[in-house]
Formats: sequence, C-alpha cells, structure tokens
Amino acid sequence: MAINVENFIKLANFYNQVAKTMSAICVTKGGIPIENYVGRFFAADVLEFIVEYGERLIKERNDVGPEIVAVVKKFRTQFDRVRDLTTPTEKPIYEMTLAEFEKVMNI
Repeated sequence: MAINVENFIKLANFYNQVAKTMSAICVTKGGIPIENYVGRFFAADVLEFIVEYGERLIKERNDVGPEIVAVVKKFRTQFDRVRDLTTPTEKPIYEMTLAEFEKVMNI
C-alpha cells in the first residue's frame, strides 16, 4: 500500500466505522462496557496500524496538511490509552526457542 493522504483517510474512516460498530454491538448486547467487549483488541491493533501509517506519512511527505497532522495526533492520544491491548509483536512464549526466550527475558 502506497503511503499517501488518500489511503490514510480511508484507514481513518475505517477505524471510525469500527468504533461506531463496536459501540452499537455493546448497546445491543445489553449495554456492556466497551472495555469488556472482546473486539477491543482488534480495534487497538487497527488504531496502532493507523497511527504508524500516519506518522510515516507525515515523516515521508511534505504535502501533509495540518488537519491530517491533527488527526494523527488525536489517534496517537487514543492509542496511548489502549496500547496494552495490542497484539504483541514477539512470538508467543510456547513457540520460542530457548535462546529467543532468554533474549526476551534478558537472562
């Protein structure tokens, strides 16, 4: 995917739709709190991707408007609140070799 403003806007719109859908699901399920909804992990991963995409866009392109910078900043703030919900980038412990495990654990 080429890094450009149009793709960032599509991603931002997708995330906004996911957030609305999650809210609607929580209401339909009896008003469960959003922090108890299992889809919050997916939303956190999507938000992480969009923030990274937006930050790369700002870094690599000179034609990014201030409104895009503001949206990236807003998404960064939201992401900082849910950072602990994202999927780890390392292999699960049960798939690691002993050497990989020792490296992760700083042993």
